[in-house]
Amino acid sequence: MNNLVIMKNQQAVTSSLQVAEVFDKNHQHVLRDIGNLKEGVQNWTDLFYEDVYTHPQNKQQYRVIYMNRDGFTLLAMGFTGKKALEFKLKYIEAFNQMEAQIKIDTKNLSPELQMFKGLFDSLAKQELATNQLDKKVDSISEIVALSTTDWRKDSRALINKIAQTQGGYGAYKEIQSAIYTELERRGKVNLKTRQTNKRRRMADEGVCKSTRDKLSKLDVINDDNKLIEIYTAIVKEFAIKYGVWNEA
Repeated sequence: MNNLVIMKNQQAVTSSLQVAEVFDKNHQHVLRDIGNLKEGVQNWTDLFYEDVYTHPQNKQQYRVIYMNRDGFTLLAMGFTGKKALEFKLKYIEAFNQMEAQIKIDTKNLSPELQMFKGLFDSLAKQELATNQLDKKVDSISEIVALSTTDWRKDSRALINKIAQTQGGYGAYKEIQSAIYTELERRGKVNLKTRQTNKRRRMADEGVCKSTRDKLSKLDVINDDNKLIEIYTAIVKEFAIKYGVWNEA
């Protein structure tokens, strides 16, 4: 794990190749994951930039993507497990060491990236030695483990924890509504319209009214893999924003 972070163009960066090697991932999959962030991240080009490298064996040139600390933090949110978290912390420490020599202006970052940056900075400084950090690590592991596989159950559990930070179960509906609103903004979709249209199709198919009435917005989201991915990402961001690790 040498040279986790290097200086390139007067900026501390790491590469998609380094991420693939350390996290034991296929390089093409890492490139794909970075590319998938383009749609939801307005300042993508401030975090990532493309280049080429020469393969040491066949001397052919291949695509590589460099990323600064905030780009890496955003990408690494999807890497799960305690081992992955340990790697993340080492990366953040490496970035910190590099950036100690230069002045980084973060005021123009999006609120989401500033949130991620602050979170990982805090974890890296405290390390894994204290009981308080162990509790945070467990909670962060739970957040990043949220995937599209069992997204409804896991999302509900996280939203319950978010509601607890806001005064209890009564806040659940308000938080869920805020998540839907953000989903519609990012996904450029109207969930209510889709819900209505689906109920009409169900009626045409002879589905009884009681079943149609039970159709929820989550059922609508479940029909669209893109919406599922956006929804789970938003739930993760809300969980971090409201500090779910502070709850017992």
